[in-house]
Amino acid sequence: MAVEEGLDDYTQDGTVDLKGNPVLRSKRGGWTACSFVVVYEVFERMAYYGISANLIIYLTTKLHQGTVTSANNVTNWVGTIWMTPILGAYVADAHLGRYWTFIIASTIYLFGMSLLTLAVSVPGLRPPRCTDVNVADCKKASTLQLAVFYGALYTLTIGTGGTKPNISTIGADQFDDFESKEKAHKLSFFNWWMFSIFFGTLFANTVLVYIQDNVGWAVGYGLPTLGLAISIMIFVAGTRFYRHRVPAGSPFTRMGRVIVAALRKWRVPIPSDPKEFYELDLEEYSKKGKFRIDSTPTLRFLNKACVKTGSTNPWMLCCVTQVEETKQMLRMIPILIATFVPSIMIAQINTLFVKQGTTLQRQIGSFKIPPASLAGFVTLSMLICVVLYDRYFVTVMKRWTKNPRGITLLQRMGIGMVLHIIIMTVASLVERHRLSVAKDHGVVENGKQVPLTIFILLPQFVLMGTADAFLEVAKIEFFYDQAPESMKSLGTSYAMTTLGVGNFLSSFLLSTVSHITKKHGHHGWILNNLNDSRLDYYYAFFAVLNVLNFIFFLVMIKFYVYKAEVSDSMEVLREELEGSRYRVPKQVELTKDSTIAKSQVEST
Repeated sequence: MAVEEGLDDYTQDGTVDLKGNPVLRSKRGGWTACSFVVVYEVFERMAYYGISANLIIYLTTKLHQGTVTSANNVTNWVGTIWMTPILGAYVADAHLGRYWTFIIASTIYLFGMSLLTLAVSVPGLRPPRCTDVNVADCKKASTLQLAVFYGALYTLTIGTGGTKPNISTIGADQFDDFESKEKAHKLSFFNWWMFSIFFGTLFANTVLVYIQDNVGWAVGYGLPTLGLAISIMIFVAGTRFYRHRVPAGSPFTRMGRVIVAALRKWRVPIPSDPKEFYELDLEEYSKKGKFRIDSTPTLRFLNKACVKTGSTNPWMLCCVTQVEETKQMLRMIPILIATFVPSIMIAQINTLFVKQGTTLQRQIGSFKIPPASLAGFVTLSMLICVVLYDRYFVTVMKRWTKNPRGITLLQRMGIGMVLHIIIMTVASLVERHRLSVAKDHGVVENGKQVPLTIFILLPQFVLMGTADAFLEVAKIEFFYDQAPESMKSLGTSYAMTTLGVGNFLSSFLLSTVSHITKKHGHHGWILNNLNDSRLDYYYAFFAVLNVLNFIFFLVMIKFYVYKAEVSDSMEVLREELEGSRYRVPKQVELTKDSTIAKSQVEST
């Protein structure tokens, strides 16, 4: 009975309150705690997309930058936004914990938003208005104006670095993997997490971009700044409901020790019996609130790090669990690389897709559609697809596959990648039609409006949202799920790092293709005048790139081995306790003493 009471009352996953005390499941966590977390993310998404969705328009119309320059400035900033989370994950996992890292970073975020609102509000902080079709003839922004504007933008990268990898992880931490009902809720968490936060995105892509284009940039940036301030207060108000994890030390140091130890002992033979490897006692893991993992045959070379040779130096001898944690993080890297190309496609939404929209007819009566608002259809499409996926697709598929997720996370990602091939093929065909109409109506040289409705771009935006419902949701869940328990923030940052790399690669490809296609007197594919450009060729190039990447992805998943579900270890533990007739006091958290018996299961 004592065992059952402990399982029912206290969380079994090592979570504590801010003072480090074990928490009662009935008092903290669950959907109640998540409601405070989700509110913040809704407003943060509203702030971020309120800037990024229309940033290329501000850079071209207010700071008078050309197509390639402005597009690259957007993708470089977005790339940095998505790269800094790996630093925030390090600080959270190694030093401050997720909660305090988030609190500090969100304060920096709010300061950056306030400074950015000031930069777009004060007339002296931007160049004088210019109506010339060729922005190269307009007065450029001064060094001071650029310093204030980009200083504010890159202050946001510091803030998001600490909030992005931790906010979703804080939400997922509110569910106990070792309690069947909470485990079931957690399976749906990431779907509903994405569903909830994209309400903020939808508001940004529709209402905020309209306000920015038609009312003013000061109001358009001021509203999300105010919303962000309110959401931070709401998050803090929910503190007493949260479950927290104690920082487990630097994941980079632990991984580095394993790699160094294995290299230093490269000549040492590996014992055939895993029991001969060095491992800590279960009591050691219980005291520190950590999980123990059994040795596996994958990445066998790293097992040399836990072979006993007489030295106890941590850079010469690592425990089995430390080696397995390193393996889990390294195994995900090929999958991470395979998501770079789809992230390049996502970067086109707020750059070239929006620029295309500026060349088309946007008038509906007296209402003028902001080009960036079409990104709202990405959000809307994703919202609908996530609901249909979670409520119907999963229900049907799990009857067939017997998988509680319906299909594996990697299979879900693969479907998203196929959709990216279709998206860029459609985008290329639509752009070819747009250029044909521009030529027929004589608006190629003068760059005037093409007599086509902006809604011809709708298919590529809608399909992008559908792809996100598969790839982006599965990606963040995959990297969180497959990361070791003590490295969840770092695992989540993988999903964000891929977006950062994708945006930097987008800048590289845009500049490179623009430069190469202009060589030797050629006309060039990407010019300031899109009517005189060949974006159809550029999008076709992306379609081919996606095909090659999908082939690479198929090869990588063939060799990928999934980490076992934590809940499996709970069943093993129950059987062991019943067999030995051992009874644990109520205060003892069983999972801290548990061994993950099935460390790996093969991907299907």
